[in-house]
Amino acid sequence: MLDQIRAEGGSAEYLQLDLASWKSVQKAASTLLKTGRPLDVLVNNAGVGATNGVTEDGFEVHWGVNHLGHFLLTNQLARAFVDRARVVSVSSDVHHRARELHLDRVRGRGRVPFGFGYYAVSKAANILFIRELAVRHPEWDCHAMHPGLTDTPLIPGYIRPLIRGSMITPEEASDTIIWCAVSDEVAGQSGLYYARRQVRQASPLASDDALAAELWEKSEEWTED
Repeated sequence: MLDQIRAEGGSAEYLQLDLASWKSVQKAASTLLKTGRPLDVLVNNAGVGATNGVTEDGFEVHWGVNHLGHFLLTNQLARAFVDRARVVSVSSDVHHRARELHLDRVRGRGRVPFGFGYYAVSKAANILFIRELAVRHPEWDCHAMHPGLTDTPLIPGYIRPLIRGSMITPEEASDTIIWCAVSDEVAGQSGLYYARRQVRQASPLASDDALAAELWEKSEEWTED
């Protein structure tokens, strides 16, 4: 991938990062900060889905990677962001299936079923994170977005035959991500949820500003342990 970018006239560097390990997140952030480079855009796009497990720091893996890993990385890099920097978090319309966040159950193997249920919860957390980030950092433009049902390894093999005609390519899915990251159309806007370059209404759960503030405070507590 790096060679392809360079061959097309761009520049890119590789920085090792494992969002399931806070030590790895902190090391990666420290490495980047030491370069002194300003950050214009951060796209939080990594994720896991429909799997089981616990992170190195003892959290259910969807919650630990999809939410807490990105929460910690964004905050670790905060001092490198320029004014009007863009922070884009890739969520999913699957978040509508989450009815509660279960903040008391995400450490270790909680009482909520593993797999798809936790994935939906983590995607709701992505939107809540962006809502609260916009409040705490009005000098940035913070966006959450749904890329579409994308043909990636995140889709389990047993589901693929049922949805093959509905999936889009990664290139198609990246369109709204890039738009949120660079377009003048969303400049000065913050805390919204997008799909197909349009504002989309998030679920009542993911639109709860009081819950967004609570989640932020709890996430700070967890990542400072």
